[in-house]
This record gives sequence, C-alpha cells and structure tokens, in this order.
Amino acid sequence: MLRHEFQPGRLVAGAFLTLAGVIYAGDAGGAWETPWFVVIPVVMGGLGLAGATAVLSREIRRRRGAGPAGGGS
Repeated sequence: MLRHEFQPGRLVAGAFLTLAGVIYAGDAGGAWETPWFVVIPVVMGGLGLAGATAVLSREIRRRRGAGPAGGGS
C-alpha cells in the first residue's frame, strides 16, 4: 500500500539535483575539472523539466478523475 501519491516531477528534480551533486563531487575529488558555470544549466534545465512533468502529470490525473489518495471522507 502506498503511503503517498507518486509525484514524477519531484523524481525528475531529484535526479537532476543528484546529477549536479555528482558533478561537484567529481570535481572536488579530482576525477575531473568542472567550471563553476556548468552546473547552472543542469539545475535550471532539470527544474524546468520537473515543472513540465508535474504539469503533465496533474493534467493526466485530472482527466482520469483520480483525486488524492487520502481524500476527504
């Protein structure tokens, strides 16, 4: 049984923020050298894609008539 509603927008945002962390960790560990401005498009692109995913997910759920899992009565 699910404890909460699946939110794919948060999944996408988390994946891109994890990618940004891996990029900085690789730079800090000496595996590669990353300029400071490289992570900005990764984070901003990830947040934009997460927003689009969340809007699309909300539209799909609204058309199907599926409300929140822990609804009112």
